[in-house]
Amino acid sequence: MMSNQPPEPNFILFAQHGWADTSRDIGYLARSLTESSNPTRNPVYTPDLGLMNTWLAIAPLVTKVENIAIEAIARHPDLPLRIVGHSMGGLIWLEVLNHHPEWLPKVHSLILLGSPVGGSDLARLFDPFGWLPLMARDLGKNRRPIAEAIAARVPTASIVGNIGNSTDGTVPIGCSQFAQASFICLDGLRHATLKNHSQVVAAIRQFWANPAIAPTQTDLASQLVAKLRSLDFTETNHQNFRYAKAIKTYADGTKLWTWTNLVGVTHIFVTTASDRCIYSAYAILSVFRPHLFLHEIILGN
Repeated sequence: MMSNQPPEPNFILFAQHGWADTSRDIGYLARSLTESSNPTRNPVYTPDLGLMNTWLAIAPLVTKVENIAIEAIARHPDLPLRIVGHSMGGLIWLEVLNHHPEWLPKVHSLILLGSPVGGSDLARLFDPFGWLPLMARDLGKNRRPIAEAIAARVPTASIVGNIGNSTDGTVPIGCSQFAQASFICLDGLRHATLKNHSQVVAAIRQFWANPAIAPTQTDLASQLVAKLRSLDFTETNHQNFRYAKAIKTYADGTKLWTWTNLVGVTHIFVTTASDRCIYSAYAILSVFRPHLFLHEIILGN
């Protein structure tokens, strides 16, 4: 005799919207992920943080999401967690998981959609020294150490769009890259479309089918990029690479390039042996200490 009882749920899905947004579109994405791909009924949480609140500061938003997660986990203590965050929503979840390392064994996967993990270049342009008590300061923060610590324990995917010059139009691709996270680039998708697009749904489902912790890249170019990222430069798109000049070539053909703009800000680029640019960044401090910046920080290492 068939039971009329609904099937037992097998995971909790948290889907978090980003800056200057509401939960509407990320809610559509969450429903797409839990309906046709999986017939079971899974608890879905898509907290709406309030559009105006997303302009202020990230700490209260982290607290709100954290409290919702605490209640959800208490209600379903045996269910694994699947987490999806668009842009700032991904940063919020990095902070939440950093506050709750005891949750990491319960996390099936963490998906970041266009999240500026290394610190948003647009936010840093608005508030270069982090002096203003607004969201720009929080979006400009480098969260790579947090993200990499989580990705070493939780299968993590960073999904980005690319409309050319290594950017989704809002967040440079390199800003969303970090060690031990699977990196998925979807050509032609802008930042806003990442929160609800059929290609994103397909990419998430594919990762869910075989979640894994990505190995650390050991080639020389990747090691050089990792070293530069540890110095917390501001990553940007590849638009200005055409002006750069190579200043150092390594044994495998990897090259380090620089270009200084009209106001004295030095940009750094890394290319592979085929001269394909894989890293672009700049440092405001290079205006004040150009020789120390280039020779001691970069060439001396």
